[in-house]
Amino acid sequence: MKLVAPLSTFGRGDLAMAGGKGANLGELVRNGLPVPRGFVVTTHAYDQVAQGHTGRAYFEQVELPDDLRQAVLDAYAELGAGPVAVRSSATAEDLPGAAFAGQQDTYLNVVGAEALLDAVRRCWGSLWTDRAVAYRARLGIDDVSIAVVVQSMVEADTAGVMFTANPVSGDRTQLVIDASSGLGEAVVSGLVTPDHYVVDAEGGVEFTAGRREVVIRGKAGGGVTREAGVTGERLPDAVVEELAELGRRVAGHFGRPQDIEWAWAGGRVYLLQARPMTALPPPPVGRLNPIRRRLATVLVEYVPVRPYPIDMSTWLPYGPAGLMGKVTGAFGLHSAFEGFLREEDGVVYALVPPEPRPTIRVLAAPFRVAAKARRYDPARWTEDPRFLDYLAAVRRLAARDLAAMPWEELVRVPRQTFALVAPVADLRVDYLPRTGLALLRLLVTVKLLRRGALFGGLLFGAVTRTSEANEALVRLAELARRTGALDADPPSAEFQAAFQEFMTEYGHRETASPILVTPPTWADDPETVRGLIRMLAAEPHQRKETDDALERLLDHPLLRHPRRRARMRRWVAATRAGIAFREDSHFYFTMPQPILRRSLVELGRRLCDKGVLDQPEDVFHLRLEELESFQDTAADRARLREVARARAVKREELAGTRLIDPAAVFPAVQGGDALITGSPASGGITTGPVKVIREPAEFGKLESGDVLVCPYTNPSWTPLFQRAAAVVVDSGGAASHAAIVAREYGIPAVMGTGTGTSVLEDGRLVTVNGDAGTVTEAA
Repeated sequence: MKLVAPLSTFGRGDLAMAGGKGANLGELVRNGLPVPRGFVVTTHAYDQVAQGHTGRAYFEQVELPDDLRQAVLDAYAELGAGPVAVRSSATAEDLPGAAFAGQQDTYLNVVGAEALLDAVRRCWGSLWTDRAVAYRARLGIDDVSIAVVVQSMVEADTAGVMFTANPVSGDRTQLVIDASSGLGEAVVSGLVTPDHYVVDAEGGVEFTAGRREVVIRGKAGGGVTREAGVTGERLPDAVVEELAELGRRVAGHFGRPQDIEWAWAGGRVYLLQARPMTALPPPPVGRLNPIRRRLATVLVEYVPVRPYPIDMSTWLPYGPAGLMGKVTGAFGLHSAFEGFLREEDGVVYALVPPEPRPTIRVLAAPFRVAAKARRYDPARWTEDPRFLDYLAAVRRLAARDLAAMPWEELVRVPRQTFALVAPVADLRVDYLPRTGLALLRLLVTVKLLRRGALFGGLLFGAVTRTSEANEALVRLAELARRTGALDADPPSAEFQAAFQEFMTEYGHRETASPILVTPPTWADDPETVRGLIRMLAAEPHQRKETDDALERLLDHPLLRHPRRRARMRRWVAATRAGIAFREDSHFYFTMPQPILRRSLVELGRRLCDKGVLDQPEDVFHLRLEELESFQDTAADRARLREVARARAVKREELAGTRLIDPAAVFPAVQGGDALITGSPASGGITTGPVKVIREPAEFGKLESGDVLVCPYTNPSWTPLFQRAAAVVVDSGGAASHAAIVAREYGIPAVMGTGTGTSVLEDGRLVTVNGDAGTVTEAA
């Protein structure tokens, strides 16, 4: 059992003994990179001294066992017994998702044996500072030890930090170097405005001079001093080039972008520390062509939150997105809905709009479309035996008692839900062609008649499951107001019965996304529905008057003949039937989603009972295949727990980063005095106070006459439109649910603003112009 060993002894596999910093530095030494000589006081030494004790005070005064003391001093003598840097190296730090930057202590220019031993004790004690304990608690890390890295001190002329990817833009082709005079501590701790270098893939350098307000240098006899900064020369080009080459070597070796501390002293470059970059934005997607941008507007709306690993291995590939991939593939277009989410360490970090690729089958697509359009009428799709069989199978599976199943049976339920929805792709393939042709026929007709502005309004009128759900919510709100159900505890039996009937019929509606299984459904989160009821019950419902676009179209001189008018009515009815098919098929095809979610949470509950997880929803950090292959052994339980914990930490790291830069999908448009601009989605102009609703839990905040500003929408958001004066959405386009329903309710809508929720704040009085796609300050 090693208590002290040279840095060259360790590598990536020695995290438990050398801590994150020690293991990474040892890896660099082994690969011939310029790292100052040093040694590690291992976690075994810490454990020998700790003997179960915690708390900073204990370690700062504890005596070292004689064998450990002598081992440290011998290693120090091997370094020449000169000035050294003493750095904490916890077993959970410098890892993907858990940098622990600044959480444990570092001591620079330590001189002498006793000063060294004291610095080691203080590094151990820093594991138990309030900030370090709180940081670990936030990340859910409870099993941690600490090593100490001791290296020969580099008295730097210039030092700083190097990122092997641009930490602001996420560009992996750029390398960023910050530098200032003296020790790098001034840069790391933010005491100076450093010189800033951005190195591109071809070696080009963009330089911005810093101010070098402070210089930190080592003092004779130990410790450091701060001096007033002096203007220094920029790094020689050869040093910048060498740093960039070393940075790329380190990143290539570790297989990910790195955060590297470096020093330049006596004409040599040294690498002092390397750890994975954390909270790195996804790489820029570059300029999107019209097809990729159109797909991106759909995908950003469908993926408003970061998917979990269980999403990536269940509902994403097998649910609506997977089904649409099969549909587009059936007509010769591949990769339209596949591979658009990128993962790192098992966690999604980027959304990259796909590039659909036509295949030879696309040549036959017009003939397939025509044949299916003749045979399959969307107005009659619910009579299709395949749909009826699907409904019956879903109801049978939903009726089963998941809690009573043994593990072996329960773990098969997810794939049973996939088998249920697999035939749904065939229904979409068969019934969408007539929908598309009906839309195209109507669009061309109104364009030829010079009535193109009426096209959006002509799509309304069909009764859909979404409109039925909204009407049912209105009835529940009226019942709640009449019986005082929202203020009673418990509510009246009449209201409870009506509420339960509503949840039985509509409880599978998604709250956040139809293509993810982890966000709760209405049934999983009934408070969302109660919030909607509370909002609708605030005042009696008054149906908004909407323009009858069909009657306006029929007033056209060329449509006065009864046969032409009848034909136009049939064409509009066929188009509306197609729109209803799109809406209702979505409604029915998400019915297995809550069954899948409940089965996964039940699996998580059982893993909690075995000590693998802390709470049932932690199962979302695992993949389905990991659950299927789980063996109830001590080793497998420990392995699965570590996998879930590591991914949870990585997810926490990425919490503040977006999956894609909104500006790439929704580029800013000059709008004069507009606060924000977007795509016109529903016409009209109205003024009202802003109400930002970021998630379904906030539905109850909306008041009648508010301008609803939100990051995304889906069918479960549409009841809000009965009270909103207008709707402004960060994502989506004119064909999204929000746009369609906004037109149906006759309220202005602006979609794809990209920044609406960040620019506008509650209570601000704005004017929404749904014709121009602008939001301006109210006059």
